[in-house]
Amino acid sequence: MIFVTVGAQMAFDRLVEAVDEWAGATGRGDVFAQIGPTDLEPRHVPFERFLEPPAFRAKAEAATVIVAHAGMGSILTALTMGTPILVMPRRGDLRETRNDHQVATARRLGEMGRVAVAMDEAELRRRLDAIDELADGGRIGAHAEDALLRAIRAEILGRT
Repeated sequence: MIFVTVGAQMAFDRLVEAVDEWAGATGRGDVFAQIGPTDLEPRHVPFERFLEPPAFRAKAEAATVIVAHAGMGSILTALTMGTPILVMPRRGDLRETRNDHQVATARRLGEMGRVAVAMDEAELRRRLDAIDELADGGRIGAHAEDALLRAIRAEILGRT
């Protein structure tokens, strides 16, 4: 199952519409979308606007791949589960978010090989055509590594 999620704070109709059109064109019936606060109603994909955390977790665990905005919650969920994730970042200039932090996140994690990235709808459709071959970006632990925690502690407290 392909689990599409855009978070709960803002609509991300560009992503949802692109996936919905792709699902309709390809006949994919294994897509479910969490679409957030929007008036959009996908025609080819079953959806919910919001999912409570247990329902979200169940969808994420059932997914063979996650397609999402480049929000850290979605990315960390996929990486801790070892589930491949394809992200399309929200853009500040389109008023999909306050700034381009998701663009920076997607680029950096894409460079690291942790996530697959589509920067726009056309690239998203191309990547969706190969979604079944998408590899995971490597599983991460649910907690920060001790070395990172020591470095943060040292920076804040001024000692090691």
